[in-house]
Amino acid sequence: MLSQQKAYQFLSARNLAVISSVTGNAEPEAALINYGVTKDLALIFETLQTSRKHANLLRSPRAAFVMGFEGGCETCQYEGVVDRPDEYELQPLLETYFAARPEGLEHRGWPDLIYLRARPTWIRISNYSRNWSVEELDLRSPDRDIQVVAPSYR
Repeated sequence: MLSQQKAYQFLSARNLAVISSVTGNAEPEAALINYGVTKDLALIFETLQTSRKHANLLRSPRAAFVMGFEGGCETCQYEGVVDRPDEYELQPLLETYFAARPEGLEHRGWPDLIYLRARPTWIRISNYSRNWSVEELDLRSPDRDIQVVAPSYR
């Protein structure tokens, strides 16, 4: 079973993700983002208000993310709902973000720069090494932790 602690350890050991959203015409759009992660597994990331991802997320706040492609055999799929934190929620999130991405401090004066938060609904960590495994944390279900059984054709 994927615990919240294990998911946090995986997510906090990385800081790049690909975010996927959908346009108003139902066309896919993906972008590379820098992120920080909170203890409750929320992602904080920056974007420009003029970006396609921002326009897409205003229309439909659901997004999917992939992390762990920097090398190795483990990846994470993360689905969640994105919002723009208000000024009171934003400060502790920025502390998390800048701790993970200190170079982000240099971006603070950029025109149209905003910070968004993704709250998870489902997380899967897959290990494609010889010790193949898939673990999920479903934050929509009352049972929350789910162990996925390996396919029989392995």
